[in-house]
Amino acid sequence: MADKEPPEPEPLKNGITYTRDFEVTEMSDLAVDKSRTQFTSTASYSVSTIPRAAKPSGKQSFGRQWVNSFRRVPGMPMTEHRGYQLNDGMPDTAHKGDHFYDLRAANARTANSALVRDLKGRHLQMIAIGGSIGTGLFVASGLALYQSGPVSTILAYILTGAFQLCTMQSLGELVVVFPVAGSFSAFSTRFLDPSWGFAMGWNYALQWLFVMPIEIIAGALTIRYWNQTLDSALFVTIFLLTVVMINLMGVKGYGEAEFLFSTIKVTAIIGFILITIVINIGGAPHEGYIGGKYWHNPGPTNNGFKGFCNALSTSAFSFAGTELVGLAAAETANPKKSIPSAMKQVFWRIALFYIVTLLLVSLLVPYNDPRLLGGPSAVGVSVSPFVLAVENAGKTILPSVMNAVILVAVLSVGNSAIFGSSRTLAALAEQSHAPKIFSYIDRKGRPLVAIMFAAAIGLLSYLASVKIHSEIFDWLLAVCALSSIFTWGSICLCHIRFRRAWATAGQTLDQLPFRSQVGVIGSYVGLIGNGLVLVSQVWMGISPVQTSDVDSTSAEAAKNFFLKVMTVPIVLIFYAGHKIWFRTRILSIRAIDIDTGNMSFSRTEATAAREKEKEARKRWLIWKRVYRTLC
Repeated sequence: MADKEPPEPEPLKNGITYTRDFEVTEMSDLAVDKSRTQFTSTASYSVSTIPRAAKPSGKQSFGRQWVNSFRRVPGMPMTEHRGYQLNDGMPDTAHKGDHFYDLRAANARTANSALVRDLKGRHLQMIAIGGSIGTGLFVASGLALYQSGPVSTILAYILTGAFQLCTMQSLGELVVVFPVAGSFSAFSTRFLDPSWGFAMGWNYALQWLFVMPIEIIAGALTIRYWNQTLDSALFVTIFLLTVVMINLMGVKGYGEAEFLFSTIKVTAIIGFILITIVINIGGAPHEGYIGGKYWHNPGPTNNGFKGFCNALSTSAFSFAGTELVGLAAAETANPKKSIPSAMKQVFWRIALFYIVTLLLVSLLVPYNDPRLLGGPSAVGVSVSPFVLAVENAGKTILPSVMNAVILVAVLSVGNSAIFGSSRTLAALAEQSHAPKIFSYIDRKGRPLVAIMFAAAIGLLSYLASVKIHSEIFDWLLAVCALSSIFTWGSICLCHIRFRRAWATAGQTLDQLPFRSQVGVIGSYVGLIGNGLVLVSQVWMGISPVQTSDVDSTSAEAAKNFFLKVMTVPIVLIFYAGHKIWFRTRILSIRAIDIDTGNMSFSRTEATAAREKEKEARKRWLIWKRVYRTLC
């Protein structure tokens, strides 16, 4: 018997329309799977934004068009904190006086953001390969080498890279199914606990808000490599205006800038690999074959297991930003096609740009080189081991070229910092986790207020002219030092919970448009691994590596502890404060919403396309199977 026609969609508050969609189960499918109830229809709920207002037919001046582009998207009023009853099976909204958290509304808003989908596949490819390569690799790796030795440093990067690979595969599966705004905090809110989503969202936003001034000051200090008398404030102004203007060009401007920056970085790293190989085998003017002599003298490790644990923190900071690919899914033209390919590039980035380059650096720079500790602060670039490595070639232009690449890298990360913080703040506002003013998105798809707020935090870069800027930025760095560990661990846990909810709802893995190559096992590996890294850093805060024979005072020990683990109390305070205020609870598996914003509901055409793709894969040659698996 035919179903009745569904009623017309009813417009609700906040520019969201309620629609209902039915998935038809064919008789042939029922014959194959006897466990399914006959003539069962699967109901799913989706929401769609009110169409944007049509452009006026009359011609407008360029100035008028430019001014109008900053206006709010039509049909998208300020986010309210009350409203929706959209998803069946979800727990009732918890009320405690006037304080309650509406999870249904949060899921609906993030699934229907006004962000525009202008990022192409090539943008995501380069963001994945080189988008977050910055001072973490080019500069901070020198301190890790000094304190840990070459073998411990490389092993730490390999181990962290393995955890990162598992995490990105899990993230890829999630964002292809749910290409929603603010993916990290939104997934934690949707699959775990709204209070944990609040903590993770602000953790990630603070990370990028404070990374941006650190990167900008690093760029200003890079200029001093050529002229020590130049005023840092001048270049802070130039770099800050540059990254803000790029982000005001919209997501397409950000994508094009990252494409250019990443191309330069990738080209430079490939050139660095070739040059250092030549230097190692006898290209230096005053020294012949070098080989692995620095691994014998002064040795392969330093400070034992503590040195290794210390390198884990540096490696985590170096890999921070890879997850930006997932954050960009909400602004990607075709996430189902572009995201899986971009996620596979993480393997090559880890193997080639981190492991190989650090191996070559360790062959050319001994870990006891005093120049590795010659910088005034954590943001100084004069001690980059990459620069020291090419200096072995003698008086050439190579050190200047390498410093220019570092300058491009810090600008790239500063650019990504505004993108990451502004999108996260906008998504937090859409989830009622942040002031609603941050949800302001203009007609060009820019979270304008969030971008301006990030730019305002960037003014901290002018502290470069203060004599105690090193002390200040050490504390800024402490706020975000372990932020990525929490983010990556939460992604893995969200994937585990999603798979359980997916199976509980009767869905199969074949219905996923992209499946993690490491599966749920990889998520468990990433979750446990990131947890162990976090524990090791707490231990390092309690019992740090001694860099001198003089015992530290109690005040210095306390300061070192908080510099190591400052992120932990910040996250716990955010989580506990939100939970006490809203009385939220951890979601049960059956209460998890896998419908709102889901891009993978099975249709007859989609099922036929998947079967056709499977048949085509069976006919692929071995080389093509390997290539498509890795790339």
